Amino acid sequence: MTNSTPPSSDQNSPTPEQALPRRLTLLQGTALNMIDMVGIGPFVVLPLVIKTLGGPHFLWAWILGAVVSIIDAFIWAELGAAFPQAGGSYNFLKISYGEQRWGRLLSFLYVWQTLIQAPLVVASGAIGFAQYASYLIPLEEWQRKAVSGGIVLVIIVLLYRKIDSIGKIGLVMWGAVLLTLGWIIVGGLSNARIPLATTFEGMSSVSGGLLATGLGHASVKTIYCYLGYYNVCHLGSEIKQPARNIPASMFISIVGIAGLYLLMNISVVSVVPWQIAQNSDFIVSTFVETLYGPGAARLATVLVLLVAFSSLFAVLLGYSRVPYAAAADGQFFPIFARLHPTRQFPYVSLLFLGGLGFLFSLLFRLGDVITAILAMRILIQFIGQAIGLLMLHNRRANTTFPFRMPLYPLPVLLAISVWLFIYFSTGIAFMTSGLIVIGIGTGAFLVSSAIRKRWPFTTT
Repeated sequence: MTNSTPPSSDQNSPTPEQALPRRLTLLQGTALNMIDMVGIGPFVVLPLVIKTLGGPHFLWAWILGAVVSIIDAFIWAELGAAFPQAGGSYNFLKISYGEQRWGRLLSFLYVWQTLIQAPLVVASGAIGFAQYASYLIPLEEWQRKAVSGGIVLVIIVLLYRKIDSIGKIGLVMWGAVLLTLGWIIVGGLSNARIPLATTFEGMSSVSGGLLATGLGHASVKTIYCYLGYYNVCHLGSEIKQPARNIPASMFISIVGIAGLYLLMNISVVSVVPWQIAQNSDFIVSTFVETLYGPGAARLATVLVLLVAFSSLFAVLLGYSRVPYAAAADGQFFPIFARLHPTRQFPYVSLLFLGGLGFLFSLLFRLGDVITAILAMRILIQFIGQAIGLLMLHNRRANTTFPFRMPLYPLPVLLAISVWLFIYFSTGIAFMTSGLIVIGIGTGAFLVSSAIRKRWPFTTT
């Protein structure tokens, strides 16, 4: 059941539901989710997680990331199945908190944050791509920046086309993801050199202090590697049979990726001791070189780069629909509502976010970007969305929700608690930066509302 949206302030701009054709299948939606989730992240983060926990307990961080994702996916599934519109969280927040009052503020803040954090996500993948590329060819700092910026430009060119063509490209890239992870898993488990009993000795004895400190910090990085399971919600108005396919694609993606991540970690440390793996900048290349030699390691590095490239493709595709949805709804600058005259995709939104991603890829470092991305999202998007779903259940009949989570509202309350734990684990600096972005966005909303004479400056 979808909600009708107010007419756009730009009379020439159709609503997202009218303009974007439903052409993506369950398989294509799942593929786009999974290539969004598996970018450069797990290949760069794996050593960092081991170092953070300092021993075999690192698997708990990956398990916690999967659990958090599944719990949160119940919230996305209910909202995505009920309101399958372009923009995902923009519409969920607006509908949950009321389209004329607080929902306008929350949805505005989400779009405001998207203009910053979406290009940061693109930049993180591009920076990681350039970092791994330096295994093949040693690169100086300016050369790395040239590679990261150039890869963003290539992604923009590939996305400048119809959505049905993009779905087919996504399936090809999904194949590359499965091939890369499959090679790592099968190669390591079939050529194990270190007994797993030795590697994971003492894993079950996790102290409370470890859970409260090291596990929290490590989980910030593993959750970053799971983000993207909800990408299909941003493409809600382009998914066939959304009430069924949106929830299904998310749970299939999370379970599949969680299994691959756990097997990949086990495979790597069965060949490369975790004491060595934690200090490797190119853990996959080191792993393959140990098994098969330098030539195979170079091939593996190429596959990792292809996976990172595929993830950037899915990320920019999904986020380009968010400013478009807000603009088509009359709540953002009308220029973002423009569709390509013949290919029917939001080209202004794509070019704007891609352009900022290009700029950010030249300015920032990977480590800080990963933590900043998560700290910026948690309060408005994840916690705000969870509270909004509780409010919706109090106002609307159960028939509004084609998908219902089990044991409601327990998963929602668990999600809020865990997201707060992760938020505090990001540290004071990143927590503060997230609050600053929210504060500036609130000021921008108030100025815009005053100029346009809208709530809270009018009761109409």
